[in-house]
Amino acid sequence: MKMKQPQPFMFEGDERAVLLLHGFTGHSADVRMLGRHLNSLGYTCYAPIYRGHGTSPEELVEATAEQWWEDVLEAYQHLQEKGYQKIAVAGLSLGGVLGLRLACNNPLQGVVTMCSPMFFDNEEQLTIGFRQFAKEYKQLEKKDEETIKEEVDNLLTNSKELFQQIEKSITRVKENVDMLYTPTFVAQATHDQMINPKSANYIYENVESDNKHIKWYENAGHAITFSKDKDQLHQDVEEFLASLDW
Repeated sequence: MKMKQPQPFMFEGDERAVLLLHGFTGHSADVRMLGRHLNSLGYTCYAPIYRGHGTSPEELVEATAEQWWEDVLEAYQHLQEKGYQKIAVAGLSLGGVLGLRLACNNPLQGVVTMCSPMFFDNEEQLTIGFRQFAKEYKQLEKKDEETIKEEVDNLLTNSKELFQQIEKSITRVKENVDMLYTPTFVAQATHDQMINPKSANYIYENVESDNKHIKWYENAGHAITFSKDKDQLHQDVEEFLASLDW
């Protein structure tokens, strides 16, 4: 069965650029509605897709966490090459972690994290999400339940090294977030079942910027950009970006 592959998007606007980063197992659709909203306000919005994402779970486990960081760097440089000098970043889940890493190493106007993990205290949380993604993908391929179970179990066995890489990637950012002086907005869903929600407080408390904000969303789960609170999230991100020195 041939499924339409998701594509990166670039919504061109003015000289203010926002790099939008998706989560683990996700792709550009994670941040498309937010991108449309910000573009309607004049911002240029660019969302890449990391290697292995937007395709099969088999291809995902062949990628590495360091490749995703390289993809984010490449996306940032792509905006610079197109002439954008003032860039902010907003990322969902792992995308927020990568956004923080980018902000620690490169000049940015601001950074937005949405349900982004800092603690890798329960690997089950990550494997549950991956298992669900793999199962749903194979259901779309019209495979029978027995085949799906066998293939998903094999994928989980083959993904152990990748999960270790993700843990190291998250821990690296956690240990360096107190070096961050970039304006920061931390958005966290109250009913997040995927990550430890204390991560939001950790980011907020340790970022050194004087311009930092945190907000909790009562009607949202981990996929906050698709939640009932998405319109409020859009408005809050809009207000935060408007407060930056563009």
